[in-house]
Amino acid sequence: MVKTNLPVLVLRNMFLFPSSEIRLEFDDDKAKELLSLAESYYDNHLLIVVPHDPLELDVDMAELPKLGVIGKIKLKMDMPNGKIRVVIRGRGRAKVFAYGVDDDIYEAMISKIESTKLDPKEELAYMRTLNKTLENYVNNVSYIGNAVISQAQSVGTLNRLTDLIAENLQTSMTRKIEYVEETDPTKRCQMLIDDMKEDLEVIHLEQEIDIKLNKELEETQKEYILKEKIRLIKEELNDSVENEMDVLKEKISNLSCPEIVKNRLENEIKKMETLPSVSPEIGIIKAYIDWIMNLPWGIYTKDQKDLKKIKKILDESHFGLDSIKERILEYIAVSTHTNNLKSPILCLVGPPGVGKTTLARSIAKALNRNVTKISVGGINDEAEIVGHRRTYVGALPGKIIQGLKKAGSFNPVFVIDEIDKMTKDIKGDPASALLEVLDPEQNAYFQDHYIEEEIDLSKVMFILTANYINQIPTELRDRLEIIEVSSYTEYEKIDICKNYILPTELKSHGLKKENVKFSDSVILKIIRSYTKEAGVRELTREICSILRKIVKEQMLDKKSPKKVTITLNNLTDYLGKEKFVDITYEKEYVGFVNGMAYTSYGGDILPLEATSFKGEGKLILTGNLGDVMKESASIALDYIKANHKKFNIDSKSFINDIHIHAPEGAIPKDGPSAGVALVTCLVSLLTNTKVPKNIAMTGEITLRGEVLPVGGIKEKVIGAHRNHIKTIFLPEANKRDLDDIPDNVKKDIKFFFVKDYSEIYQRVFNNQLLNLFTE
Repeated sequence: MVKTNLPVLVLRNMFLFPSSEIRLEFDDDKAKELLSLAESYYDNHLLIVVPHDPLELDVDMAELPKLGVIGKIKLKMDMPNGKIRVVIRGRGRAKVFAYGVDDDIYEAMISKIESTKLDPKEELAYMRTLNKTLENYVNNVSYIGNAVISQAQSVGTLNRLTDLIAENLQTSMTRKIEYVEETDPTKRCQMLIDDMKEDLEVIHLEQEIDIKLNKELEETQKEYILKEKIRLIKEELNDSVENEMDVLKEKISNLSCPEIVKNRLENEIKKMETLPSVSPEIGIIKAYIDWIMNLPWGIYTKDQKDLKKIKKILDESHFGLDSIKERILEYIAVSTHTNNLKSPILCLVGPPGVGKTTLARSIAKALNRNVTKISVGGINDEAEIVGHRRTYVGALPGKIIQGLKKAGSFNPVFVIDEIDKMTKDIKGDPASALLEVLDPEQNAYFQDHYIEEEIDLSKVMFILTANYINQIPTELRDRLEIIEVSSYTEYEKIDICKNYILPTELKSHGLKKENVKFSDSVILKIIRSYTKEAGVRELTREICSILRKIVKEQMLDKKSPKKVTITLNNLTDYLGKEKFVDITYEKEYVGFVNGMAYTSYGGDILPLEATSFKGEGKLILTGNLGDVMKESASIALDYIKANHKKFNIDSKSFINDIHIHAPEGAIPKDGPSAGVALVTCLVSLLTNTKVPKNIAMTGEITLRGEVLPVGGIKEKVIGAHRNHIKTIFLPEANKRDLDDIPDNVKKDIKFFFVKDYSEIYQRVFNNQLLNLFTE
């Protein structure tokens, strides 16, 4: 077996059979280099291969076929337009042992496959049978001329005859590849005979169908002519209303809706026919019919079933969020396995800007579903959800039906934004109206007040978003699969900025990666000094602001540099002075402690300070504190009064007025989480003891001193880490939340988990342990 090397030419949508010719034109440099190589070093020979998936543009070398056709360049012409025209003739099949690549040109180690030697009588029998089948086939099809028959009769071997017929047969590209890759001429002969016989059977079946159709047309021709006459008479009489009714009836008959809906529409048309042409009710009925007919009845998009592709799309669009991606993959896996699964109703809960709504759109893209979105923030009328009854002037369907119409299918991804911002008043309770929509046991029979017929919503994937889990209406919460989307750490934001925000915004601003350079330190400076958020929305705005200024400078001054490097020194030239400055306390003070808060920006420390002065024993609270935190302050003071001996506090201290203040109080803070910090602040004040500046704590306290668990631990710890806190006290019950905190944050902080406040008191105010926090 003689092996040799040949350059490889990959063809798509075109085939070269042995002993046949093809004409090609090339205009790219790579192809011209390949032809020159074949001409100079390989005696005009090259290997022609066709990928098994000819439509795939980027073919990996490992996926190239192991069999090809040796071709020889018979003619090569340089055209005036710069193209090269070549004629290549097939010289035989070749087996490929290995592929290699040199300067982006594929080469292959091959050996020529010799034709199988057949018994002369057997070969003659095969050829006669194949020629008879070909003659019968040509007589019954229109796309092959008789010239093929004369060419076939002049061929002397079965090998060449099969290749000639295969080249002229109208089959799929995949089948052509199978002809080329089959080296045994007898098997190739049988493949051709089977294909021609199968095609003839299809042709005969088509002829039978045509005969039946012609017969049916003759039977209905009389009826058709009469209907056409009636139509023309109506046109002459200008009977447009009657004609419109006929059009509506025809559309309804073709509608893929349930039979009960068709009957409703037909009854509405009968009612409209009985009304005077000037009746205002006609417009109401027309609007109702239009709404029903424009719903996407019977339209369902086909879900993407490839879990790897779904995961790839989700990973490309969003950083992290592994629990949500895993839930979507689980749904698709089980749905594919059982082929019968109700769509989940997911609720993404997290601070603004972390990507809840865009994630929902990415889920729709990954599943190959249409997407539609409504916002229910501020809605206080249940008719916005379930529609108005048709008796009202200007009645419309609810947002659910409007969203379905906009989606264009009955199984979209339906995004319902701001579920926690619905309100309730005398107009109704929209949250209760959503029960029928979001309950998996009821939404297959959803009824809109305007449509008045059941609509199946069971195939719709509802994805809800909210900022605060506690504000989601209680009646909805147990119908939802709640997934928390937590805030990002600074390091996660840097990754998101480099891998997602910058590539997207550079492209949208007409810039390339090499035009603008951001270092990690610059991105971190933008995050810390120009944004204060849990997500990356404001970070995106600041990046866009820089890119806009760069584009403007390049448009105004053609001499401005095409490559711009953003540094810490020139950052203020693009973004101005810093918007946020972290307040760091260099000294320790009596009556001062760091609490931890969850705000609309994510997590942050909550500095608390207290002072006392002569008065009547009043408790004064300032700062933008919520009602719950004000109650926590009262509980903290009463707990200290009840246990003043344990804390070595003179009871006479309570005669004075006590003022508690939360600096940076412009940021609203609420929620039961500052109890232990308030107690520590007051104990520090009343015992005249300083609290280490690099500790923080969170947890609610009871009148008995028990420390209760709180929420938002991840956000609070990340906020404390950003403010250089080294030690954190957390409720014992929140120990499980430590798994959610990034490792690079946990390694810098020492955590203490407590059940009772006395444990905090012993560690913070015991002089023997004080050094632990001040190292």
